[in-house]
Amino acid sequence: MNNVKLAVIYYSSTGTNYKMAEWAAEGAIQAGADVKILKVPELAPEAAIQSNPAWKAHLEATKDVPTASLEDLEWADAIIFSSPTRFGNLPGQMKQFLDTTGRLWFQGKLANKVVSAMTSASNLHGGHEATILSLYTTMYHWGAIVVSPGYTDQSLFAAGGNPYGTSVTVDREGNMKEDVRGAVIHQANRTVAVAGWVKNGKQVQPEY
Repeated sequence: MNNVKLAVIYYSSTGTNYKMAEWAAEGAIQAGADVKILKVPELAPEAAIQSNPAWKAHLEATKDVPTASLEDLEWADAIIFSSPTRFGNLPGQMKQFLDTTGRLWFQGKLANKVVSAMTSASNLHGGHEATILSLYTTMYHWGAIVVSPGYTDQSLFAAGGNPYGTSVTVDREGNMKEDVRGAVIHQANRTVAVAGWVKNGKQVQPEY
């Protein structure tokens, strides 16, 4: 049986979604996947970054994380996206990356990729679900297979119970208000399991 190849693609200004990407990679490796953690390009003006010490520090701390490319999308059997919300939608950095995928889409190379998504917001009703669903809209155009966590594990309830994808609320100091590590790991396990069924033609009930 061939290992699932998973790309965890994130955008993070101050570190929340990077941490979620690391947890997703942890869960996927536990499930036997080959994993890449990749960031999308930063588009914000340098002045904006310099004005926020946490943003500046995070950008410096993750300078060696590889930048996602179209080749990475071709390589991957499965993709987990992690991105904060911006006005209930995707931030420009993530949207711009998705907008570069037209060539692969036209060639049919994104069809049947197994995908899932996670997000964060600064308040409970700040766009968690809308952001994930807006990303999934692009995935439907790809012809990808969307794998939501649903309510398939108790960890999801501890994390706030978002069935579309793990989401977390972050306070002004950048601290996560919910404990979502278990939910992220479960979501990654589930994504890898479904990708394994697609890749290897078997439907074996995963052990979480």
